[in-house]
Amino acid sequence: MTNLELRLTEMLQPAVEALEFELLGVEFIRAGNHSTLRIYIDHEDGITVDNCADVSRQVSAILDVEDPISTEYNLEVSSPGVDRPLFTAKHFEQVVNETVNVKLNVPQDGRRNFKGTLVEVEGDMINIEVDNQVFSILIDNVAKAHLVARFD
Repeated sequence: MTNLELRLTEMLQPAVEALEFELLGVEFIRAGNHSTLRIYIDHEDGITVDNCADVSRQVSAILDVEDPISTEYNLEVSSPGVDRPLFTAKHFEQVVNETVNVKLNVPQDGRRNFKGTLVEVEGDMINIEVDNQVFSILIDNVAKAHLVARFD
């Protein structure tokens, strides 16, 4: 996560939790006047459109007061969906033995993208098996990661 995304997470997490949702993570996608601030929320009973609207109203009020983003952007509040994003070690631990897609900030072993089975999480490292080879990746080097949806 970028420094801005970390700051936004710290700023917004108490408000999201006060509404009894889990703040999974925050993404800020820069695209000039079409930038997007995407906030992922979850709940054990699932997420509805009304839940997203409630969180959006609360988060908008905080962002209006704090004004942490100097450019124009669109706010999106979303459920994690079937290809749920993975932001923390806890998120990775929940999907051990599943297929994940990971993109790195800094290339490792000559590559930036890894798609394979998440074998284990050890502290701040994840181990992914790709084509019968296991790669150990520092979670802090992960730019973006998500579960690969299975439709059996």
